[in-house]
Amino acid sequence: MKYLLIMHVNPAVWESLTEEERTAIMTGHGPFMDAIRESGEFIGTHALADPSNSAVVRVRDGLPVVTDGPYLEAKEYLGGYYLVDVESRERALELAAMIPDAEVDGLGIEVRPVMFSAGTEM
Repeated sequence: MKYLLIMHVNPAVWESLTEEERTAIMTGHGPFMDAIRESGEFIGTHALADPSNSAVVRVRDGLPVVTDGPYLEAKEYLGGYYLVDVESRERALELAAMIPDAEVDGLGIEVRPVMFSAGTEM
């Protein structure tokens, strides 16, 4: 079953970390990716730019209206995700616990089942 392991970023938490702690988190993703590639559970991953780089498109009266910035003002935002294919929810939870961000007080990994996917077939 496919799961999205979603990493949310809280800028206040991130900025409270030392440079060494931030570097450890970022470099810790390499061994995690190596492990899930080796186990055959890795499908893909994407890191997203800061929401200040976003645009939101809404259609009003048949015309697109584009606004700069995030969809919502929030204290946390989607920073990235891993897409994995695992045997069970329990395994997805185990993998989420291996992501370095999960060890940081104030951060966590959301584990959500994928109900439909297209374009990721191998």
